[in-house]
Amino acid sequence: MADCIFCKIANHEIESRIVYESEDVVAFQDANPQAPVHLLIIPRKHLESVQDLGAEDADLALRLLQTAARLAREQGIAERGFRLVANAGAEAGQSVPHLHFHLLGGRAMSWPPG
Repeated sequence: MADCIFCKIANHEIESRIVYESEDVVAFQDANPQAPVHLLIIPRKHLESVQDLGAEDADLALRLLQTAARLAREQGIAERGFRLVANAGAEAGQSVPHLHFHLLGGRAMSWPPG
């Protein structure tokens, strides 16, 4: 999508602190981190939210989750614990209409969130 900020980051049209890239997944540091580790994991394919994942996206969804697990290990937060969040829609707090997972860790998390 031409005006999507996350598509532009994935295409290197906007500078970001990218920590991982593959053919179909990109991960980068959140510009407004809420934890010592706060990464955003996105598909290169533009999907607005998890609601837009279809059966044809099953492999992509798996790769997004596998990337989250890999990055949690690489960032040193896998053993202590981390949070993986996907907001869907305005009331859930989704501010960018592009499917993304927040990988948060490095501090104790409270429940319930927000």
